[in-house]
Amino acid sequence: MQHFGSKQELFSRAVQDSSVPEDAEPGELVERMLETLGVKLSGLPPASFGSALSPGDRLFLNSSLWPGFVPRYREVIDLARSADVAQVVKVSVRGAEPGALLGGGMHGEVEAHLKASGLAWSILQPVGFMQNLPAEVSFQDGEGRFHGSYGPGRVGYIDARDIADVAATLLTRPVGADETYVLTGPEAPTHDEIAAAVSAALGRTVRYVDLPVEELTGRLERQGLPGPAARDLAELMAQIGDGRWSTTTGTVEALTGRPPRSLTRFLTDHAAAFRL
Repeated sequence: MQHFGSKQELFSRAVQDSSVPEDAEPGELVERMLETLGVKLSGLPPASFGSALSPGDRLFLNSSLWPGFVPRYREVIDLARSADVAQVVKVSVRGAEPGALLGGGMHGEVEAHLKASGLAWSILQPVGFMQNLPAEVSFQDGEGRFHGSYGPGRVGYIDARDIADVAATLLTRPVGADETYVLTGPEAPTHDEIAAAVSAALGRTVRYVDLPVEELTGRLERQGLPGPAARDLAELMAQIGDGRWSTTTGTVEALTGRPPRSLTRFLTDHAAAFRL
């Protein structure tokens, strides 16, 4: 794993390792670079990954979830410790802890292993991604809708580009104290307010439809999600709706020197991603 001494080096590697054009915005370059580094974790055998690590490296851990997520992450953290890596920066999720629903529990187990490893660490705990919104809104019957069990609860959704920028900052500045960083957007709207913002951005009516947990579970199962996962996801939405993700933080601005991107900015930049 290569050590990146500056954001310029990170940008240069992003262009080399991906299809991002050289004139792309810095945030896009960072986001693609971090995606590239993260996806390597699930594809490399542990021995191959360990051979890529050197003393003083800065290791970024980020990937989607899969059945072997926890043991593989533990293996890689142990390899990083053996290689005398200088720092590990890991993307997790807000409220992660062992035993939590879905990814929160998996991330919680990995966080505990990382904290006990003796390595220097920084853990990023973002809330939900704005980037998930286009796939959730359906216009199949003319009117746009998206469903959940959040009730009136507010959620400080974050643009994933801000997570990438925070990670790049931590990976290229001197290693600091171990810390968990909770990352949010600048505001925490209700899902009815999100629907209104999407409607304004697209020029088409979009509604949020709130469903009881049981009803949402059945809907998710009909969409192909296995029963236990569907139930856990509906339960998680209801938990989030109790207000635990309603507070926002100033962490993005404190680390990057600029405020996080707003929902309006995200919708302006990504309107074409919605399947109208």
